[in-house]
Amino acid sequence: MSAPILDRPLSRTGGVVRPRVSRPVVPPELRRSDNPAAAVLRTAASGPVSRDNAARATGLSIATVNRQVAALLSAGLLRERADLTAAGAVGRPRVPFEIDHDAYLTLGIHIGAEATKIVAADLRGRILGGLAIATPQTGQEFAVTTVARSAKAFLQRWHRRTPLWAGVAIGGRVDPQTGVVDHPKLEWKGAPIGQVLGDVLELPVSVAPHVEAMAGSELLLPTFDARRPEPDTELPAAQHGSSLYFYVRETAGIAVTLDGRVHTPSNGPGSIAHLPTGSDVQCTCGRRGCLEVTVGDRALQARAVGRGIIPAHNGTAGTTINDLYRAAESGSESARELLAERATMLGQTVALVRDMLNPDRVVLGGQAFTGYRPALGHVARAFSQSTQLAATDIRISGFGGKVQEFAAVVTSLSVLYADPLAAMRRV
Repeated sequence: MSAPILDRPLSRTGGVVRPRVSRPVVPPELRRSDNPAAAVLRTAASGPVSRDNAARATGLSIATVNRQVAALLSAGLLRERADLTAAGAVGRPRVPFEIDHDAYLTLGIHIGAEATKIVAADLRGRILGGLAIATPQTGQEFAVTTVARSAKAFLQRWHRRTPLWAGVAIGGRVDPQTGVVDHPKLEWKGAPIGQVLGDVLELPVSVAPHVEAMAGSELLLPTFDARRPEPDTELPAAQHGSSLYFYVRETAGIAVTLDGRVHTPSNGPGSIAHLPTGSDVQCTCGRRGCLEVTVGDRALQARAVGRGIIPAHNGTAGTTINDLYRAAESGSESARELLAERATMLGQTVALVRDMLNPDRVVLGGQAFTGYRPALGHVARAFSQSTQLAATDIRISGFGGKVQEFAAVVTSLSVLYADPLAAMRRV
């Protein structure tokens, strides 16, 4: 039997005392939805659009588009742009509409092995601001609570916007139904990230495996270029066919997209961390040459220190992978050779996995690919020399060095993008 309402925890909003509601953990929806409201909302992700153009883009009838626009306007997700109405146009349906990217925000949190990034995003998926904190290494209860409280403090900066949702992207094994995470690198077991964040933030929360979320961002979000005021008009991943997303930074992982949906295995994502590379680097599993300890940023930086390419310490702080990149850019042949060695292993491994799955396209993400651009030539050569299949569509993620942040953003937006009207009712 439920407790009497006066026995429940209370929260104060606008001077009225109300019972605090336990916010639900909602599984993310990393897919391109065929829901009519979702289709109309997607057309407005890149800027103002007319109802006629929205009908052509979605394949919906004008009557259906008009109904969905009216419902989305009522929900506050769209706004009309009467100032952009063509001269001589008559009637409200001629008024362009766009996503209301000023009233709301979602909160994205990427929890990495070393750093946690917290960002606010508008409803187009554009990052408004963010912060980074060191991921606490002193036990999962303290770590999860610290991340939640940091997110709450960050959210309070945005008092002019209404927060709708929080999304968490994280490595390890995620139960998207409960938001519970096992993360061996952080030594977390059954960490209730979704529930804790929901209680602290008082928002619905979705939690996703981070590489699957990165693949979802390629599928659902426009690619933003910092030098341009507006996003690209076309989504970077095709709705049909298959894609392989290959990620490497501290960790290594893959995700597969099939016909507009990120494939989420019921037992959790597979692992490429222990694929053999032929190197002599010792892995924690007891073997040598496993992929993650050979090509991961932290492992590579340690080898650079061991070879004397970069110093063990730089001033008061330890060196990082960026010191290796700077050494290479400054002309160090040893640094360039080490980065070329990693890039060659990356290209060979991508070819191996691609040949096993034979997707229509391959997307490479993570700072191991984007941190030092001159190495990409070595990746491409090793890939072409190693693959046994015909040439394929292979490219670098359009989100560059912010793939982690956008993975968190798409997790925070995915339920809204899948069924916006139902999501707003849940909020």
